[in-house]
Amino acid sequence: MSEPAVPIEFTDAAARKVALLVSEEENPGLKLRVYITGGGCSGFQYGFTFDEKVNEGDFLVEKQGVSMVIDPMSLQYLMGGVVDYTEGLQGSRFVVQNPNATTTCGCGSSFSV
Repeated sequence: MSEPAVPIEFTDAAARKVALLVSEEENPGLKLRVYITGGGCSGFQYGFTFDEKVNEGDFLVEKQGVSMVIDPMSLQYLMGGVVDYTEGLQGSRFVVQNPNATTTCGCGSSFSV
């Protein structure tokens, strides 16, 4: 029997980075919270923070012993997406590959639907 489809993917690279950051903070209760806010050059932008709480209705993904949480409002814009961690010329950062975005800005942190 196959696993049910997860509405958003949390990559191994992102989970490894979350594990490292949680370890540095010495607080195993921290979770990566991914959210959408209004603003940015394309209308919406991605946000990332660490949070100890899982609120009612939050979507929770666990991988490699760490967790990512997304509120229901943000999840509707992230369905089918991928949360990843990249290291490159533009620096190191969490990124979202979002199939729902119709346009994105050059920095990759802002989008419209």
